[in-house]
Amino acid sequence: MKAITYTRYGPPEVLQVNDVDKPAPGDDEVLIRVRAAEATKSDCELRGFRFSVNWFWLPLRIAVGVTRPRREILGGYFSGEIAAVGKDVTRFAVGDAVFGTAGLRMGAYGEFAALPAAYTIAAKPANMSFAEAAAVPLGGLNALHFMRLAKISPGDRVLINGAGGSIGTHGLQIAKSMGAEVTAVDKAEKAAMLERLGADRFIDYQQEDFARAGRTFDVVFDMVARSSYRACLSVLKPGGRYFSGNPRLSVMLRTALTNRFTDKSASFAFAKETMEELETLREMIEEGRIVSIVDRTLPMSEAPEAHRLVETEKRNGAIVLLIGEPDEAGEESK
Repeated sequence: MKAITYTRYGPPEVLQVNDVDKPAPGDDEVLIRVRAAEATKSDCELRGFRFSVNWFWLPLRIAVGVTRPRREILGGYFSGEIAAVGKDVTRFAVGDAVFGTAGLRMGAYGEFAALPAAYTIAAKPANMSFAEAAAVPLGGLNALHFMRLAKISPGDRVLINGAGGSIGTHGLQIAKSMGAEVTAVDKAEKAAMLERLGADRFIDYQQEDFARAGRTFDVVFDMVARSSYRACLSVLKPGGRYFSGNPRLSVMLRTALTNRFTDKSASFAFAKETMEELETLREMIEEGRIVSIVDRTLPMSEAPEAHRLVETEKRNGAIVLLIGEPDEAGEESK
C-alpha cells in the first residue's frame, strides 16, 4: 500500500510517500481503508519533535523513539471504510463508513490501518463527506470534553482564547448549542469564519487585549499555550471556571492554587476521547448543530505542504489529506 512516512525527525520535507506492507488485522481488530486524515498540530510536533509545551518531552521521546520514530506512519484522526474484520469483531461489518481516532498507534496517513475494534471509532455522519468527517474527531472530542466540564448553562458568557483552531471552532459551536454567549479571540483573518459559526463577539488579539476590554465571563476556555494565566483568570466572574486545553507545567501547578485559595475553579483535565463522546458528536452533526470546517484538502504527495500550513497557521479550518488515489479518496465521497 501507499503511505506517507518519515524515518527521521525534522522539517516537513522528511514526509515522503512510499510503498509499505499492508497491515493485517488481528482477531479483535478492524482493517480500515482510510479515505481522509486530518493533518494536526500533534502530527507536526511528532514529526519535528518540537512541542508548544515541553514538560512531557522526555517520556514522549522514550515512548515514540529516541533517535528515530518507531512508528513511521503518522495520522491519528481519520475517516474511511471497514475493509476487513477479525474473527472476534461483531461491532463492524465490511463496507461500514466510519470515522475516529487511532490514538498513539497512529497510521492514518496510510491507505490501510489496522486498529482494535474497541478504539474510538463510530459510524461516519451520514451528512458529511469523508474529508469533513476526518476533521471532526480531534477538535470535536476535545471540545465536547471541556464544554461538558464547564457545565455551561443558557446565558453563560464564554470566552474562547484561540477559537480559530480545530478544538476552538468545535468548542464555539458546542457552547452555542448549550445556550452560551460566546466571545472568540483569534487573529483577524479568522473573524469571518468564527462569526459564521456563531460567535457573538470577536476580538482580534493583535489589536485588542481581552483582559482590558472590561468584560467578564463565566467560563474561559484557553487553547493558547503561551497565554497569560493571570489575564485569563482576571476576566472570570466570581465562581467562574477556567479550562486549559494546552497547559504548560506552570499552569498545571497554578490550577491547584487557584482551586484552593480563590472562589474560581481551574482545570486542565485531558480528554479521554471516548466512544460515547464520538457518538454524541455524530448525533449533533446529523442534527445540524455542528459542522466541520475544512480549509482545504490535499493529496498524499502534498503532505509537506499540509504540515507547513498547519505549523504556520495559514489556514481557516482543518487541513485534510486525501488518502489514496485522487479518484478514490475524493472529498465529496459519502
